[in-house]
Amino acid sequence: MRIEREIVFPATPAEVWEAITEAERLEEWFATEVEFDPQPGGEGVFRWGDGDERRAVVREAEPEERLVLDWDDEGEVVLELEEVDGGTRLHVTETSPDWSAALELHAFAWAAVA
Repeated sequence: MRIEREIVFPATPAEVWEAITEAERLEEWFATEVEFDPQPGGEGVFRWGDGDERRAVVREAEPEERLVLDWDDEGEVVLELEEVDGGTRLHVTETSPDWSAALELHAFAWAAVA
């Protein structure tokens, strides 16, 4: 299963990077509770109010450009930022070996990044 989203935010790459890497900001739009170290090899724990929890390890982190997470279910999410006229384009590609309604719902959450 593969889900792709592309969104342009009226914000700088630095602002979008902050929204996708800082735990407090992630808790505003993505998950209820977040522990996240956005460095290569860093770990992330994302919890939702319904009891769902996903864990990830950061494979790549190029500030303001690219973030790659390997999920504990063997899926991955790749976030690529590109400065464009009027803001920043965020391209999100999430893959999972199994269909998951949570995967699709989380993909839609990216719309609220900035």
